[in-house]
Amino acid sequence: MLRSWQKECVELAVKKYAVSDKHFLCQATPGAGKTIMAASLAKTLFDKKMIDRVICFSPSVEVANNIKRTFGKIIGCSFDGSFTAIGASMTYQSLCSIPQSTWDGLSKYRTFFIFDEIHHCSFSQDKSKINTWGERVVFHLQDIATYTLALSGTPWRSDALPIALVNYSDPEGELICDYQYSLSQAIRDNVCREPKIVLVDSNSISDGHETYGSIAEFVKQTHSTYQEVLNNDSALRYLLKLAVLKLSEIRASNSAAGGLVVASSVKHAEMINSLLIEEFNQTSTIVTYLHDNSTQKINTFKSSTEQWIVSVGMISEGTDIPRLQVCCHLSSIKTELYFRQVLGRILRSGKGKIEFAWLFTFAETSLVEFAERINIDIPDSCSYVEMECETILVREDIFRPVTSAKINRDNKSKESLDKLVLGGLTSERGIAYDELLSGCSLSSIQIKSLRTRVIEAFL
Repeated sequence: MLRSWQKECVELAVKKYAVSDKHFLCQATPGAGKTIMAASLAKTLFDKKMIDRVICFSPSVEVANNIKRTFGKIIGCSFDGSFTAIGASMTYQSLCSIPQSTWDGLSKYRTFFIFDEIHHCSFSQDKSKINTWGERVVFHLQDIATYTLALSGTPWRSDALPIALVNYSDPEGELICDYQYSLSQAIRDNVCREPKIVLVDSNSISDGHETYGSIAEFVKQTHSTYQEVLNNDSALRYLLKLAVLKLSEIRASNSAAGGLVVASSVKHAEMINSLLIEEFNQTSTIVTYLHDNSTQKINTFKSSTEQWIVSVGMISEGTDIPRLQVCCHLSSIKTELYFRQVLGRILRSGKGKIEFAWLFTFAETSLVEFAERINIDIPDSCSYVEMECETILVREDIFRPVTSAKINRDNKSKESLDKLVLGGLTSERGIAYDELLSGCSLSSIQIKSLRTRVIEAFL
């Protein structure tokens, strides 16, 4: 049975297609159930005899396989791309190897193309800026498509380029969606969990010469990098301990609840996995592109009761593991797009009851900004305008003593309730992998007097 928003979206898309407008964009928060909606729309179009074929593209093999299973089940027929199948699910990467004869063959059918996470496909009037996936979508698929459905939970790009098949208002450059289902709506409908973001900071960070009063101050005023914070033994153990305690608390009433750690490199992931097992007595699985059978391990973890899964980029957008409820964002990728995609891995509920999703990360300046505006589905900074980007000044007083004011629904207050007081410790290939070169030797900086701040955006 479809959720209310899925039914509304399907009905609206069919109406739009019926009046000869063949493009439809749905922006729905991560975890809302976009794949089920898309499969239901495809079935409706088949039932109405409006299409002959459906082809789905997505950013990873894991997501493509999930789409294949979901569409096959809902449509009720083969969806393996074979000669007798009515549909296929493949990755955007495969676009590069599809011969022209295939496009010519598809043009003879009424084909419904679905683009999951369409933000992976950029487009620009300047052809030197358009990426290969976007070029294929724009110059090959949109002309032969009978209808298209573009899906995204985070419809913008870190490189600020416009997205293929997407319309923007003129001159504001704001994204124009045919249907939008926000995180606040999903939380209200108990479709998604309410996010709580725990920012770990320090009153005392020393590089051996100077002492700084926050992570933001340290990174800004020294030649050190955020990676040194991620590799710091004291800080890492403190954050992991918070996350382990939170997961244990949740598992007291839900024994299947799991946690995800997004690491910054393979070595970083291996170190974290060892800490979880040896220091915190947790069960944990590591999945990276260098480890064997990672896809199989992800599928096994989905239906197990194992506590943690540690990853570098393999569990990001589109990967569906509903039992994940706690996440440690320990990646060196600091873009709003990636931050929201990681958070999206723990938002999916599906139980129809109030639940919370806990994200733990360090109080690096950009990550603090992203956390503070998480209740804005499409930030103003995501508007696309053909001009040079202005420099955005960041508040430097962001970590003055925290008051007890909460972030309210209309975002008028930018303070949060510091309610997790545990005392101080004194001891876009889609995903960028250049941080793997950084290794993970333990940082020589000293981080003491750690503190936490919890941001609650939907109250």
